Formats: sequence, structure tokens, C-alpha cells
Amino acid sequence: MNTNALSRVFIILTFFFSACNSGKQNETSAEVEEPVEEITVQPTGETVEILLLATDQMQFDQQTIKVKEGQTVRLTLQHSGRMPKAAMGHNFVLLKKGVSLSEFGQKAAGAAGNDYIPHSEKRNIIAHTKMIGGGESDTIEFLTPPRGEYEFLCSFPGHYAIMKGIFVVE
Repeated sequence: MNTNALSRVFIILTFFFSACNSGKQNETSAEVEEPVEEITVQPTGETVEILLLATDQMQFDQQTIKVKEGQTVRLTLQHSGRMPKAAMGHNFVLLKKGVSLSEFGQKAAGAAGNDYIPHSEKRNIIAHTKMIGGGESDTIEFLTPPRGEYEFLCSFPGHYAIMKGIFVVE
């Protein structure tokens, strides 16, 4: 699919997901947040470097990322495409256990003013990069959560349906 056709498909998907979200509560509205139980992890002093590539074809190059509990993760998201952030932006969002990826993705579509990170969902995020466009990258550091499997996604409107994966902490 050429870049112009891909851009048209993306614009149509963006309008579709925005329309689906139009009846939802506005991000600036007050919402009651439930307390989230925080579990602490003992740092091991080890750092693991992860390079995650994202493309103009709405794909991450990895669907599974494996790390060890207690490691510090230095994750670099690199957009290997050419399309600008407004048309084909990507980020990496690591969700806490039990958070619905699809519900998060739908709420994210209405948070354009905050790089598609909904204020109401910040308590459900372990870590995230900023939104980047073609040729850009962003690096974040965070301590791994406790052992288990966690979902990650790109929160740009509609991308979560394809750009997602499992973050495994052993």
C-alpha cells in the first residue's frame, strides 16, 4: 500500500474512532479514581536495554518483550518510518495488570491534547514514551513491575488494535 493510500486509511480510522468516542465523558471532566494497590519490587541494580521499532505500517517489531523482575528497563522507541506524528504517531504504553487494552485505547483516542495519554488512566500506566513521528525516538527508564505478563500498546487513535504486545517479567 502506498503512503497516500495508507494516509487516507488512517484518516478514515481516526474519524471513526473519534466518532465512536464522541459520546464518552470528556477528559477534562472530574472522574473518581479508585485507589490502586502498589506492589514494590526490589531493584537488582541490573539495567536491560530494549530497542523497539515502530513503522509507518502500524507495527512494532516485537510483540513480546522479556525482562527480569527488579531490572531497570531503558527502552528506546524508534519510529523507522517517514510519516509525521500528526498522521502516523507512535508511542509505547505499558499497562498495569487487569487494565483493558481496548478500553484504554478507546479513552486514549479522546486525549489528543495530552499525546493520547488520558488523564483518567494515568494510575493504570506503568510507563510510557512520548508520541513520536517518523525518524524520531524517545527513551524512558523504569523499574520492572512484579513477575507476570503485562500488555503494551501504541495509544495513537486506532493503533492499539494492531500495535500491541506482551511485556513478560520473569
